[in-house]
Amino acid sequence: MERKYLYLDYLTCIGCETCETVCAFIHDGSPNIRIYVTENKQYVPINCKHCDDAPCLRVCPTHAIYRDEDGAVRIHEDKCIGCLACLQVCPYGVPFYSLKVKAITKCDMCAERREEGLEPACALMCPAEAIQYGPLEMVLELVKERRAKNIPEHQRELSDEELKKSIVSGYSVL
Repeated sequence: MERKYLYLDYLTCIGCETCETVCAFIHDGSPNIRIYVTENKQYVPINCKHCDDAPCLRVCPTHAIYRDEDGAVRIHEDKCIGCLACLQVCPYGVPFYSLKVKAITKCDMCAERREEGLEPACALMCPAEAIQYGPLEMVLELVKERRAKNIPEHQRELSDEELKKSIVSGYSVL
């Protein structure tokens, strides 16, 4: 199956917190995406980037963290011992310990929805379409299109290979 990516476009985000609200609704009150506001009023949705070379996956001593068939980095909560090694190595500080499930938890790209052929709720509900979900080529085309509209000419010099690398590594180029 082709790997899917969850892409967050920080320039398009309007800070409405719809993604956070719908995620909390689907995940029993605990959102796995949060909106932060920078000093210059830039809205930054933060969630798991499901990195290609996910450090959390490498350091988990019980192999509770794994990648599913769509490419989402997920956690077997019953195998998690709560050692916090994944949190220590995550460049985004995303995993958190849930007292409710007594294990680490994080975004799973709405695994239950994906099993039913649906996209993650945050991508579906985002009114600004700042969150996109799909195969790399679809996401890459969207990034190119938006970059052409939003980025000054002198900053459009990234090659297709550099764009792909930024998307699969979890780092935004916009």
